[in-house]
Amino acid sequence: MTDKDRQTISPVPRPAGEEEDLLRIWATPKGWRLPTAVNNTVIGLLYLGAAFLFFVLAGILALIMRTQLAVPGNDFVNQDLYNQLFTMHGTTMMFLFAVPAMEALGVLLLPQMLAARDLPFPRLSAFAVWAYIVGGSVFFLTIFFDLAPQGGWFMYPPLTLTEFQPGDNADFWLLGIGFIEISAIAGAIEIIVGVFRTRPPGMSLDKLPIFGWAMLIFAGMIMVAFPAVILATMLLEIERAFDWPFFTAELGGDPLLWQHLFWFFGHPEVYIIFLPAAGLVSMIVPTIARKPLIGYNLIVVAIAATGFFSFGLWVHHMFTTGIPALSLAFFSAASMAVAIPSGIQFFSWIATFAASNRKIQFTTPSLFVLGMLAIFLIGGLTGVMVAMVPFNWQAHDTYFIVAHMHYVLVGGMVFPLFAGFYYWVPILAKRQLSERLGRWAFWLMFIGFNVAFLPMHFTGLLGMPRRVWTYSEAMGWGPLNLVSTLGAFTIAAGVLVFIVDLARNFRVGEGGKDNPFGAGTLEFLPQDVYSTRSIPHVSSRYPLWDDPDLPRAVAAGEHYLPNAPTGGRETLITSPIHARPQYVIQMPGPSWSHVLAAVFTAAFFLLLTVKLVTPALICGALAILSCLVWVWGIDKGPDKGPIDIGGGLHLPVYVTGPMAHGWWAMIVLMIVAGSLFFAYLFSYLYLWTVSPDAWHAGRPYLPGALRPFLSALLLISSAGMIWGARHRLKIPGHRSLMSAGLILLAALFAGIGLGLEFQGHWGQGLRPQSSSYAAMVYLGIILSAQIMLAILIMCFYCIARILAGKLDRIRVASLENTSLLLYYLVGQALLGLLLIHGFPRIMGPLA
Repeated sequence: MTDKDRQTISPVPRPAGEEEDLLRIWATPKGWRLPTAVNNTVIGLLYLGAAFLFFVLAGILALIMRTQLAVPGNDFVNQDLYNQLFTMHGTTMMFLFAVPAMEALGVLLLPQMLAARDLPFPRLSAFAVWAYIVGGSVFFLTIFFDLAPQGGWFMYPPLTLTEFQPGDNADFWLLGIGFIEISAIAGAIEIIVGVFRTRPPGMSLDKLPIFGWAMLIFAGMIMVAFPAVILATMLLEIERAFDWPFFTAELGGDPLLWQHLFWFFGHPEVYIIFLPAAGLVSMIVPTIARKPLIGYNLIVVAIAATGFFSFGLWVHHMFTTGIPALSLAFFSAASMAVAIPSGIQFFSWIATFAASNRKIQFTTPSLFVLGMLAIFLIGGLTGVMVAMVPFNWQAHDTYFIVAHMHYVLVGGMVFPLFAGFYYWVPILAKRQLSERLGRWAFWLMFIGFNVAFLPMHFTGLLGMPRRVWTYSEAMGWGPLNLVSTLGAFTIAAGVLVFIVDLARNFRVGEGGKDNPFGAGTLEFLPQDVYSTRSIPHVSSRYPLWDDPDLPRAVAAGEHYLPNAPTGGRETLITSPIHARPQYVIQMPGPSWSHVLAAVFTAAFFLLLTVKLVTPALICGALAILSCLVWVWGIDKGPDKGPIDIGGGLHLPVYVTGPMAHGWWAMIVLMIVAGSLFFAYLFSYLYLWTVSPDAWHAGRPYLPGALRPFLSALLLISSAGMIWGARHRLKIPGHRSLMSAGLILLAALFAGIGLGLEFQGHWGQGLRPQSSSYAAMVYLGIILSAQIMLAILIMCFYCIARILAGKLDRIRVASLENTSLLLYYLVGQALLGLLLIHGFPRIMGPLA
């Protein structure tokens, strides 16, 4: 922004003392108010702290395992406990640490990097965090009660079916992890809408910080990948609880279906956690080198390409399952091709260092970045090795894979995370962590890691299989395992030094340097008790380098939205591409409703795990009630006129339609639902393909066309009625009760349409326990019915708002979102009808 531009943006005058009072209202809640907080700094720190705690706990489990394997024939733990240990270690690291830690960084850092007061749905972020903390804590505690799962973090059937794993151990994994994935999806919705809609004016997408791009692709990958594992856990839990034969070969199921669904999530997850970590490195490297990042555009393309390629690699984990040779060749090539975009990022970082015109300062963040480069490089090279089918056949399920996996995950994610801790702590605590202790932590972790995992390559090549709890001295693996165990304890010593450093130096709010590393990005602007005093106009990728006076001008309120013109929590919503100011969003304050919703939702899933159905249903109802209380007061409507945001701009505080951030969130949710349904379509067609005889045997009849035609007609009519209700609200002086009646009819028609489909199959004697075909038919109805349940609740919510005078032709956001979801349901249900009733006729007569 030029001086001339800055002169046109002046603060909105306020009475003396009022501005500080408003900022105190926004301040971090203290004491007993902490659980109700919706401030991104509080929520982000809570999220990150919980994820780090799970990291430490999973590391302790790893130390117990390494102690057991240190010498041959050890009996430190028994086989049953060891199975629980490695299952909980892998599950906790992947589900309770890696993805949540990256989401936490997004919640914590993105508003700072975007100079936004907050992300657009702070209560949604808080809900996701509390649900994760409650659900994750209960899940981890199962290890102390002999209730932890024993099937590995991948839980392959048939070994995880009730026949081989009776009891509730596997159910805790299935329901607990499935629920935690829902929490991750809620965070992804927040991140996607936040990146697209809360950027500062002038920050077009070509000026977005690399970490913003990484988090955007990260969240997009969660939208597509996580529904697959949610469907997989649904299938396995339903089979365990109700004997629907999705994975039982005798009735047309196939255990490999689980592997396809799980690894469609599992391999992209490696990149889901790598991309944000690489984004952290791309933010730190320019500051270390005092040079803008070389190849910004190429890195953006590389991030997108990595996300795209990662979905073509899931069979990389299934080379030994007997899949066709053509599939082996395709997925082997894709597994090698994904190294290209990762290499682009590597060479960009190296080029940025090489282009620096000053000596690199080896601070703690730079040490962790350089350590990441070395470790991840080795992991990438071994990744190319295991992508080669003949080598994969030899190394599969050996300790070579354990070594490769840890070099990729620890090098690609953990070391950048620790670099980020040391680099960004000053924006949170205004006090740096100790350089001396930081160096000790780095060298202990770096040396310990290589001592622990480098020998595992050789252990694996010598034939040691994964997941064995003891071994014979005659195998010759003892010395290498002892070295690995010593390395594991060295890593633990490094982490302990870091914890000591945090305990000694991390104090929120203490004074210190605002920008100790001389960074050029917005997160190092001076922070008040509630983010920046004004939102700057951005004209470059490194605004603090290009305009050294920017921190003073922002703190003085010389940019957009100075002080608090709405009299409460607020931030700017800008256009998704060019970041032009569009309206001001009024943010909700602290509340107990989202906390109670998270607790009751977690209780619902956990009580179902132990078969307490009635208490679970009560908690589910209380969770829905809490959500309704949560959202009731959010849609305030245009309670304030257009406000002066500075620079002569006056913006509204309420919009509806495609410009609204709530509309964007609903579109993202629909994409998630579509990904879940796509995984169902894949499962249906996969089972039909791999076992056509058993599949056809499960179809003793082909239902007549009249009933599905009536179902389709009712569903389409429901969409027309909800459209009519919205249209009538636009008419001045209309009778709102007519719109309420149309909304009610829309919900009833959609519900009856789905009910007809269910009754048609049930009335013809088709039972889901009889075959995988029958189970898949009813599963399709379930997937639509769960959306129908949400629509029913939303429809009655809209009717209640109409009766309360809170939904009219202006305040119509809740009805718009309900309409969008109903339109999606109609499309999904019609596609399901075509699959069940049209597909068999297209494919010819039954076998």
